[in-house]
Amino acid sequence: MQKGLFITFEGTDGCGKTTQLNKVKDFLQEQGYNVVTTREPGALDIGQKIRDILLHHEGFVADRCEMFLFLADRAQHVEAFIKPAIAAGKIVLCDRHVDSTIAYQGYGRGQDVQLLKDLNEIAVNGLSPDLTLYFDVSAETAQTRVGDDKDRMESAGIIFHKQVRQGYLALQKENPERIKLINANNSIETVFEDTKKVIIKLLQEK
Repeated sequence: MQKGLFITFEGTDGCGKTTQLNKVKDFLQEQGYNVVTTREPGALDIGQKIRDILLHHEGFVADRCEMFLFLADRAQHVEAFIKPAIAAGKIVLCDRHVDSTIAYQGYGRGQDVQLLKDLNEIAVNGLSPDLTLYFDVSAETAQTRVGDDKDRMESAGIIFHKQVRQGYLALQKENPERIKLINANNSIETVFEDTKKVIIKLLQEK
């Protein structure tokens, strides 16, 4: 049986990662791979309830409460969906994972970055992506792409999103072998060609 793979797609809101994830899914399926797509938060029934709170709750949500909600969703997602899919030989494409929590709650919200890393180690229980694609775009461009209909996270303001981007850049610098930076300022097709090259290289190495 073919060995499964775990590939995560990361970036600020409006970077185009979800569009690229779907294009990668189509490309891999055309090549004959068994592919499943998922997301964080909100992939499973428990996660959908958590996602609704995180993105649409109109009242005050404490930063630490937000952090633990993301971690709870991740712990359930990893054990109930991601690990079984990898074990079955599937390629799992995930829209956001651990790096989002570090970038958003750590660099964006100002939570302790090392604490977040430690807590995430508990949540993922030994799982690490084979590849992370980080789609880099300026905060200004990203916010323009999101438009006016923003959820709670998207509405956090330009300074917040600039801090999130700096978090992603720091994580990519720390983990250059796992996290590959893709210039997301280009057209969708150009970004996809750059993304595809990284995907093909991974497949050749595995």
